[in-house]
Amino acid sequence: MNDYTVVHEKAPAFFDRFARKDENQHQTHYCPGCGHGVVHKMIADALTELGVQQRTILVSPVGCSVFAYYYFDTGNVQAAHGRAPAVATALKRSNPESIVISYQGDGDLAAIGTAEIVHAANRGENITVFFVNNSIYGMTGGQMAPTTLLGQISTTTPWGRRPNNDGMPIKMCEMLSALEAPAYIERVALSDAKHILQARKAVKKALELQTQHAGFSMVEILSPCPTILKMEPTVARHWVGEVLAKQFPLGVYRDHRAEFVPVDVPQKPLAELLGLGGEKLSDAERQSRRKNTQARTIKVAGFGGQGVLLLGQLLAEMGMREHMEVSWLPSYGPEMRSGSAHCHVTLAHERIGAPVITRPEVLIAMNEPSLRKFGPMVQVGGMILYNGRELPEDLQFEGTTVHCIPASQIADEIGAAKVANVVMLGAMLEATNCLPLATARTVLADMVKNPKLSEMNDRALDVGREYLDQDVLALAVAGPDGCGE
Repeated sequence: MNDYTVVHEKAPAFFDRFARKDENQHQTHYCPGCGHGVVHKMIADALTELGVQQRTILVSPVGCSVFAYYYFDTGNVQAAHGRAPAVATALKRSNPESIVISYQGDGDLAAIGTAEIVHAANRGENITVFFVNNSIYGMTGGQMAPTTLLGQISTTTPWGRRPNNDGMPIKMCEMLSALEAPAYIERVALSDAKHILQARKAVKKALELQTQHAGFSMVEILSPCPTILKMEPTVARHWVGEVLAKQFPLGVYRDHRAEFVPVDVPQKPLAELLGLGGEKLSDAERQSRRKNTQARTIKVAGFGGQGVLLLGQLLAEMGMREHMEVSWLPSYGPEMRSGSAHCHVTLAHERIGAPVITRPEVLIAMNEPSLRKFGPMVQVGGMILYNGRELPEDLQFEGTTVHCIPASQIADEIGAAKVANVVMLGAMLEATNCLPLATARTVLADMVKNPKLSEMNDRALDVGREYLDQDVLALAVAGPDGCGE
């Protein structure tokens, strides 16, 4: 056997096999001569050299590189078009020791994602952005991109880009370097071996700066797109250096980390703001608290003006005061009153992966349209609390416990229509035992400063609980698919 030395191999940060295609698992999906594969290799090599592969999260965009998660053996998150910087911000803030990469093309970053990249840079988010600029929309058929050159023909500029009609090419490095916060911004090109080596150094430097907590860094990479530009790969590479780089000059646009010093704004501790009094719980104390709370996914739905969103806020606030993990996600139309409104509430003992709830355990339906729309989505074994005396005759929910509480009528009898949501809150707490009643009273008292309304809220809580108890007895006779009378 001959001795040999490996001088070129697939970077360890790549998967051994690329599973996107069963028949060609050694290949990427990129066209011959495309720059994305080169950039991928640079990133993978840098992750390996810096020893950060296992704590890296790559945010993939919408565009030609949409399948990057088939190639990188790292954490991978797919983002909506243009939203990678916003997603990267959330990932970095929730996992500060991770290395977070936002990988974007020119249409993704400089068009639909302009606001996201500008504000992420302006905040100095400690993320690394790799911006591949090939002057055209590649995946969707060759439309004009924000970086398309003057006179350049595309499917949407058949006469060439004209400044009076289409505007001037946007120079992202120049734009972002005008901000105070970014730590490092450089533009490189994949035009020849010399410039590719320079690009490799810039990619590694941008990632290394993130490990040093330097702040926002971006490397813009001028890249060939032979297929859409209708050029041979070698011609496309020369075009990048001889034409594209003239419009987008190469070089370092920002490398001054010391210039941006965040202002120290005194803030109250979060626990104090939430009314927790700075209380810290040991693991044993937290386990003890859990006996008084239960994890739940809850959807509250109805018309605008019925206190739907407020009810969700009350539940989330109660969960926080019980040291639970909580999320509250509202959804509503433009109408202040009578428009559709609903919200998702998660009460958990562990970290919450996503705030959207598609199959809630509990539905609080404040009106019939919401009951019809969301009732079928409730989990088998779940619960529906409906603001009405009985279900519509044509509705039946198998495997779901249904409680009918005429909350609006009860609220009128108490003296204020606006406490109907609190009636439903009292009924839900009694039905699920998910949160202590005392916490509900405290939260209501803190959020409602009107003494008269506060008294009505206390009454509404109690009446909701009492009515629920009566309904439970009736259900024992009526069965779980109908409401008790």
